[in-house]
Amino acid sequence: MEKCYTRACNFFYGKNSLEKVKSKKALPLSGNNRISFDNIEIITKKGCKTYHIKSINKLNKKLKNKIKLDIVKITKKKLFKKLSFFDLPILMGVINLTPDSFSDGGKYNRKNLAFKRAKYLISKGCKIIDIGGESTRPGAKNVETSIEWQRILESLKKIKKLNKAISVDTRKSIIMEKAIKKKINIINDVSGLSYDENTIKVLKKSKVPFIIHHSQGNPQTMQKKPRYQNVLIEIFEFFENKIKELRKSGISHNNIILDPGIGFGKNLKHNITLIKKISLFHSLGFPIMIGTSRKRFIKDLSGINDSKERLGGTISSSIYAMMQGVQILRVHDINEINQSLKVFKSLI
Repeated sequence: MEKCYTRACNFFYGKNSLEKVKSKKALPLSGNNRISFDNIEIITKKGCKTYHIKSINKLNKKLKNKIKLDIVKITKKKLFKKLSFFDLPILMGVINLTPDSFSDGGKYNRKNLAFKRAKYLISKGCKIIDIGGESTRPGAKNVETSIEWQRILESLKKIKKLNKAISVDTRKSIIMEKAIKKKINIINDVSGLSYDENTIKVLKKSKVPFIIHHSQGNPQTMQKKPRYQNVLIEIFEFFENKIKELRKSGISHNNIILDPGIGFGKNLKHNITLIKKISLFHSLGFPIMIGTSRKRFIKDLSGINDSKERLGGTISSSIYAMMQGVQILRVHDINEINQSLKVFKSLI
C-alpha cells in the first residue's frame, strides 16, 4: 500500500460540536468535545480523497487499520505542562528584544518596556510570553551568544514574576541552558533543533517542554527559491523523523508542540497549502502552533490593501487556523486577535 497520511477535516465548534459528539456524529479533537470532526482526508503523493468517519469500516483492511491508528492520535487528550487545551486557541504573545526583527524590532528592548508589554499582553488574554533576543527574519545575520543573552536576561527575570508560561525563542543550546536555569517553561527553536548539535542533549537533560519548528535553510538563505515536491508531506515527514530521533536520544515526554513554520523557507503557495491543510499534523499526536502574525504572505495576498500591522490578514488566518483545530496561535496583537476570536465564537 502506498504510504498515506490522515487529515481530520470538516470541523464543528462550540455547541454544534457538543451536539455532534453527543449523538456520535463526530469525533472530538484531542479529547475536547468543543471541537470535533466528521470527515478524514487521505493524502498520498498522488492525490487525496475524503471519507466520512462512518465509512471507514468499508475500506480495505490495511487502509482501515492505518486510519484507525491515526484517529487514536488525533482524538487522544493532550496533556502539556502548565497549559490547558480546553478553551482554545491558546494565545502566545511575541516580545522581540532585538533591534532588527521584521515587525517590532527595537520596540521593546529598552528599560522596562518589555515588562510593561508582557503585563499588557497577559491582561488581554495571553497565556504564553515568547521572548527572543535574535532576529530570524529572512536575511537576518547571526548574533553572538553573549549579545543574545544580554538582550533578554533582565526582561526574562522580571517577566517571570508575572507567573505565566514563558517561552524562549532561541537556536542556541547555551541560551537554552541559561534560560532553563531561570525556570522558563518552553524552548522555541526555529531551526527545528538542528542549528546547534548540543540542543537535544540539553533538552534531554532538562526535560523541558519544547517546540519543533520547521524551517528550510537558515535566515540568510531560506527565502531564496524554497522548493518542495509536496510541502505537506515533506513537513509531515520532517516532524515524524524528528520525533523518532528524539525518542532514540532518550526524550520520552510528550510536552512537544509542532509548528510548520509559516514563512520560514516557504513561498506563497507553500504557506497557503500549509494553512489550508494544517489539520494534517494532528495525526502526529501533538499540539499544533502556527505563527501567521504580520507575515509576508498577507502582503502577497492583499496587494494594495497591505498595511504595517497586517491585522486583517492575521485575524482571518488565525480564525481559519482555529477552525482547523490549531491549539496555539503565536501573535503580536493579542487584544485584537482575542477580540476577533470572542466575536467569532459567539456567532458559530
